[in-house]
Amino acid sequence: MKIEKFEDLEIWKLAYELSKEIYVISKAELFNKDYRFRDQIRASSGSIMDNIAEGFERGGNKEFSQFLFIAKGSCGETRSQLYRAHLYEYIDKETLDKLTYDAMKINSKISNMITYLKNSELKGTKYH
Repeated sequence: MKIEKFEDLEIWKLAYELSKEIYVISKAELFNKDYRFRDQIRASSGSIMDNIAEGFERGGNKEFSQFLFIAKGSCGETRSQLYRAHLYEYIDKETLDKLTYDAMKINSKISNMITYLKNSELKGTKYH
């Protein structure tokens, strides 16, 4: 199956869901009033899906891999911020555990995609 658009990528869909969940939890009263932190966690979670999309649209495996590495970094940043959200008592332990699990799953799948691109004989649409 050929993936024609980034919206079809499982890693993008998972990143989208994580970003959506973080947006929802950050709307809670105390969290929402911590403007700087709220904006920071929203930006880092959005950066995961945005970098996956941008890399895919570049049309080449090397470029895509570079953006996937950036997405992995944003995923780690988001996970770290989730621990702070729990420390600040903006989220409970159950929410922390679920969202950090989701972030680690995304990170693992991004790593798998990077490995696939590195080993693939296909070089992307840019090279056809």
